Amino acid sequence: MGARYISTMPTYSQFCPVAKTAAILGERWTPLIVRELLCGSTRFSEIQRGVPLISPSLLAKRLRQLETAGVLVHNPADRGSDYVLTQAGLDLYPIVEAMGAWGQRWARSKYTPDELDPAFLMWDMHRMLTADGLAESRTVIEFKFRAAPPGK
Repeated sequence: MGARYISTMPTYSQFCPVAKTAAILGERWTPLIVRELLCGSTRFSEIQRGVPLISPSLLAKRLRQLETAGVLVHNPADRGSDYVLTQAGLDLYPIVEAMGAWGQRWARSKYTPDELDPAFLMWDMHRMLTADGLAESRTVIEFKFRAAPPGK
């Protein structure tokens, strides 16, 4: 699969694959959007739930940019639409994983209280939870966060 020319995104004007990749992934929020897609989110609302501080208009713009770059395809559906990673998007997995590993190793101790978001933790757990070990009937799991920041 050949590379695409991305005319709608700023470039570094360098003959360098790192510069080309940075032009796609270097925009604010874009790595987090890709992370959400790699974690299984396909609907606009799911992506926004995983990146709650992004405005809907900016999220829509970033999704269009990723589509133009060939990272995802936008499939209109009966109720809303789906965003699905292409092979190019799926190939970003090791990059996003490496960013997470680096952050875990080098930036982890620098979290501030306002970055500790129980709602995001619950969303992440919801995405990753498999119900194999739970009863077949409805199961409710309650979490209480005693020291959660106000409003979270």
